[in-house]
Amino acid sequence: MELRRGFPLLLQQFKALFIKNLLLSWRHRRSTILQLFSSLFFIFLIFCIQKAIEARYKSTTSYENVFDPKPLISPPIPPCEDKFFVKLPCFDFVWSGNESTRIASIVSKIQANNPGRPIPANKVKSFRTKSEVDEWLFGNPMYCPGALHFAERNATVITYGLQTNSTPVAKRGNYEDPTFKFQIPLQIAAEREIARSLIGDPNFSWVISLKEFAHPAIQTFSAVGAVGPTFFLAIAMFGFVFQISSLITEKELKLRQAMAMMGLYDTAYWLSWLTWEGIITLLSALLTVLFGMMFQFDFFLNNDFVIVFLLFFLFQFNMIGFAFMISAFIGKSSSSTTVGFSIFIFGFLTQLVTQFGFPYSDSYSSIYKIVWSLFPPNLLAEGLLLLSDATATAQDPGVSWSRRGKCAPNDTECVMTINDIYIWLVATFVLWFVLAIYFDNIIPNMAGVRKSIFYFLKPGYWTGKGGNKVAEGGICSCRWSDPPLEGVTPDDEDVLEEENTVKQQAREGVVDPNIAVQIRGLMKMYPGTTTFGCCKCNRSSPYHALKGLWVNFAKDQLFCLLGPNGAGKTTAINCLTGITPVTAGDASIYGYSVRSSVGMSNIRRIIGVCPQFDILWDALSGQEHLHLFASIKGLPPASIHTVAEKSLTEVRLTESAKIRAGSYSGGMKRRLSVAIALIGDPKLVILDEPTTGMDPITRRHVWDIIENAKRGRAIILTTHSMEEADILSDRIGIMAKGRLRCIGTSIRLKSRFGTGFIANVSFSSNNGTPSRGEDASTMHHEAVKQFFKNKLNVVPKEENKSFLTYVIPHEKEELLMSFFAELQDREREFGIADIQLGLTTLEEVFLNIAKKAELENAAAEGSLATLTLTSGTILQIPIGARFIGIPGTQSGENPRGVMVEVYWEQDDSGALCISGHSPETPIPSHVQAMASSRTNLNRNRLGRARPLQGIVIDPNQLDTVNS
Repeated sequence: MELRRGFPLLLQQFKALFIKNLLLSWRHRRSTILQLFSSLFFIFLIFCIQKAIEARYKSTTSYENVFDPKPLISPPIPPCEDKFFVKLPCFDFVWSGNESTRIASIVSKIQANNPGRPIPANKVKSFRTKSEVDEWLFGNPMYCPGALHFAERNATVITYGLQTNSTPVAKRGNYEDPTFKFQIPLQIAAEREIARSLIGDPNFSWVISLKEFAHPAIQTFSAVGAVGPTFFLAIAMFGFVFQISSLITEKELKLRQAMAMMGLYDTAYWLSWLTWEGIITLLSALLTVLFGMMFQFDFFLNNDFVIVFLLFFLFQFNMIGFAFMISAFIGKSSSSTTVGFSIFIFGFLTQLVTQFGFPYSDSYSSIYKIVWSLFPPNLLAEGLLLLSDATATAQDPGVSWSRRGKCAPNDTECVMTINDIYIWLVATFVLWFVLAIYFDNIIPNMAGVRKSIFYFLKPGYWTGKGGNKVAEGGICSCRWSDPPLEGVTPDDEDVLEEENTVKQQAREGVVDPNIAVQIRGLMKMYPGTTTFGCCKCNRSSPYHALKGLWVNFAKDQLFCLLGPNGAGKTTAINCLTGITPVTAGDASIYGYSVRSSVGMSNIRRIIGVCPQFDILWDALSGQEHLHLFASIKGLPPASIHTVAEKSLTEVRLTESAKIRAGSYSGGMKRRLSVAIALIGDPKLVILDEPTTGMDPITRRHVWDIIENAKRGRAIILTTHSMEEADILSDRIGIMAKGRLRCIGTSIRLKSRFGTGFIANVSFSSNNGTPSRGEDASTMHHEAVKQFFKNKLNVVPKEENKSFLTYVIPHEKEELLMSFFAELQDREREFGIADIQLGLTTLEEVFLNIAKKAELENAAAEGSLATLTLTSGTILQIPIGARFIGIPGTQSGENPRGVMVEVYWEQDDSGALCISGHSPETPIPSHVQAMASSRTNLNRNRLGRARPLQGIVIDPNQLDTVNS
């Protein structure tokens, strides 16, 4: 099947990733709806704030154009209850001069002729003199808003005085002006009735009207300009947080890494996200403007639609580019909300500063403007301020498209125009996007790999013929030159032969057509780093994960790579797939070098990888996964559906094809991962523990799939199941401590590294049938055990009533034919029902190799373990040592001292640990005498006992003694 290449493949990958983003957004539709319609909620809040402010100032005409003010004619004396903070019972007014009948009549007329509301008598209080009024007001504060003081001079002259508290007060945001509310009505009423009394005409017309000056509206309060920057920033932060979370999740779960191993172009990846987020941003900005027009804001109605729309669109699009850049610095998706909230708070503070005029004013240097404009929320705040000022009053025309490059109305300083803001938003978006790609390359990924800081300056990066070399560690990590790993000659003859074969082929340039993968001295070293702490410098030593791997993987074969955790299996696979850079050596996959960027691009087109852990999107179905990876691989679009259906059938996922992968069981996810690895007919398939979590029936079925997949391709399999390795593999290699320890077929490894042969002797019951245990007799057991002891010098490894199990060493192989012939002849004599002979298991081979590697590593590093004896003595002994002499135990009875045999076992990580020890026994006289230990050297400065150094005894000396 011909796979697509170049630009057609780029378009196909872009389309597949775009559909993936669409499906993920649809499956997480709540987040998508929140991102799109959050503007409705925030604009409604702005609307409520605007109406609240308008209600507060509804009694004033300052915010309206007043051409012909309406007069206020003879305002009446208001009831005293209308005064703020008055005490009850209150009086509308008090007066002095009650000795005069004429003045009393005038006051009665004031009460009766009050416009719209006669004043009852109990709401007025009279006094004789002004001093009495003052005394009463002082003793009864807040009971009366004003006082009148009359004095009749003669028949034609009546004077009066007016007394009010002229201090304005506020209550719940409303202000009270005592002069206009109480003083003027009292003054008009007093003068009207005095004039009527002096003229003698009770119906004399005395009309006084008040009205304000005509005036234009002053600049109104704009909620959009005041709180809009914060709320519109909050709208943009929804998309910002969702975008960061999506990018980091794909990085954290290694989903992007999985796509890269299948041949994904970085260009397709970034363009797919940019296009999708651009569409979401476009819809969000459009809905924001429409909702603003729906609520009848002058900001949205009077400014040109395109002007407002572009401001919101470019700002939100700019924030998407900012999110791309920020995502390069974050490794955990759980941190995205914290980062988003922090940026929102910082943006809120900088927007407040921007609204106060900094730095978009003539009084500030252009340097401040440039630096300040790099942060997108500041540009939004300035843009909203310009547009809200342009629609501050009804006469303001707003900003039209043709005037976008000119000073906005009411912008007196004109430092920044709307067109300048557009240019800044576009320019900074390009800056963020370029920096996002740059930081994505130079900041270590999840595998700790990065490119050099100046990778883009290398011509090979642009031509595709190199320049893609990667490094490891942080950008600012302090690294020292690490010593190179010296070549180690393999101990095993098969490994040495394999190494010599590969070296000869590499040296002579021989290309074997039957070889799919050739690994040539592959080394991987994780360098040591230095960290500076308080008054100290810590340097970690380098770790050699691979110590020179030489091996060929043949076509049409399955090579099984075994080893304990930390052996280097996954590191080797990561080097072959390009996830981890190679420190030294090389590997050739179908003629392409893993150390070449061009070679790796070609390698990823012909390999399929099933990683150790399932790398799947929980929201995508199995069928959608296969369609996505088939498109990334470059399969022709017409064949993708057919290939996906076939793959689903092979792994028995047809019925679950349209179910989301998040609902799959562990076994189903592993089967889907195997199907993804095999899609596109790759020439090399790497399966890293593919059957983990599967039930026995499904595991057998997957084994059949892997067995059938061997035809026409090479397969590299890693597993912890020895049965799986035994059944599927054509060749097996066991790694430990970064080195290949043995290689060959299963039978050869068992014969060379197993403990020997396993012999099972089953005994018959009294009636001659094989024993079942309950009716068995042990009368023949001693005879059989004596026979094995005399002939082969072995004792039973396992024993019960019905059978004996022996482990026969390889060195006894020459005796086995005659031994079992004689044993078979004496079956009736020994009561034997059946004799079985077989090789040791592959698991035993694995454990022996791992234990041997641990011993070598412990010897090389001089590692010690602590042995606590039953007597309480603590010894420091080398890891793996079997017989240990105890210092200071020499006596007349035991001139050589005493010793113990130490029992070792391997923990879950494969490391050797002490499981127990034998009782203390005298050291035989043939063993070389030990030097006495001085106990006073085994105490520290505080006098506390320190562990003694145990003395290792050569097991060969004991064997010589026993023989």
